[in-house]
Amino acid sequence: MNIVIFILFLVGLILVHELGHLGVAKLFNTRVDEFSVGFGPRLFGFVLGETQYNFKPILLGGYVRIWGEAGEDVSGDPRAFSNKPRLIQGLVALAGVAANFLLAIIIVTGGYMAGMPTATSQSTVAPVANARATIEATIPGSPAERAGLSAGDVIVGIETGTSKLVRGADAAVVQQFIADHADESIVFHVLRNGSEQTFLAKGEEGIVDGRKAVGIELADVGILKLPVHLAFAQGTLVSYEMFVDAARGFGAFLGQLVRGSADLSAIAGPIGIVQLGSSAVSAGAAAVIVLVAFISINLVLINLLPVPGLDGGRLLIIVIEAVRRKPLPTTATSIATLAGLGLIILLVLLVSAHDIARLIG
Repeated sequence: MNIVIFILFLVGLILVHELGHLGVAKLFNTRVDEFSVGFGPRLFGFVLGETQYNFKPILLGGYVRIWGEAGEDVSGDPRAFSNKPRLIQGLVALAGVAANFLLAIIIVTGGYMAGMPTATSQSTVAPVANARATIEATIPGSPAERAGLSAGDVIVGIETGTSKLVRGADAAVVQQFIADHADESIVFHVLRNGSEQTFLAKGEEGIVDGRKAVGIELADVGILKLPVHLAFAQGTLVSYEMFVDAARGFGAFLGQLVRGSADLSAIAGPIGIVQLGSSAVSAGAAAVIVLVAFISINLVLINLLPVPGLDGGRLLIIVIEAVRRKPLPTTATSIATLAGLGLIILLVLLVSAHDIARLIG
């Protein structure tokens, strides 16, 4: 059931993206022939006005088929895409990514209106209530990860055979306790999904430079609940930070891909994303909000790539045509689009193969 719920969230992201294109095209009186969520044979649909709306089974994206975008003979038709000013064409091309970014802001804003787990260091608009020392991340291969500690665990107690820390200590105190007892086995009492659990870990060399460490990143995390205007400010800031972090990681991955050194097993494809989403649904609303917003922002980055078949590729063609002051040959744009889509499908298949390997291995 969790998988079904998360797939519905993904469908919502696709729907919002395509509605962005549709809405701006209609705003500038451009004829839209088809609006589709998904690819493949039509499962169901309806006609509204001049547009056919379809739902298709392969949920790897969607498309809006606009009259005059594919090189049709549209001489003298002012409603054809190719006869619109380049600025309007560019706005239509960018409308999908703009809709996804705005959706991320709205999702995160709603989360802060309801109350979101937030590190005290991340809030600039209001104090965080009931902050407690919480694990933000565990270093891969570290003693903490091997012991079973994970992000989101709230540390309610920590002790060794010779010393015990009073419950309720903040992250800085906990971190200092761990550093002071780096040569001892440390018992962590954590709160996870409403129940207290116990884990044992001992610091090792090589986790961080210059000292032994168990391999956890700590922060004081509590609930930040805000009125709508402050929630929007915080939601916009967090969404922007998500975008910057995702862009840096995405850029590094593309660089590795070009050099042939990319580790495709380190990223999640459609199957892996659904698995993560199912776990997020189980973890609660806050986890779902963060993951859905993050995926929406990643859709922005992916679609901005200057690859024909994506929004960035469409925008690149518009810019080239504006510089040339005439359209590119239809055959050339069609071949480039097919090549771009083929490249995207190949990458999706390769990443999905790693998803399946992780699933069965």
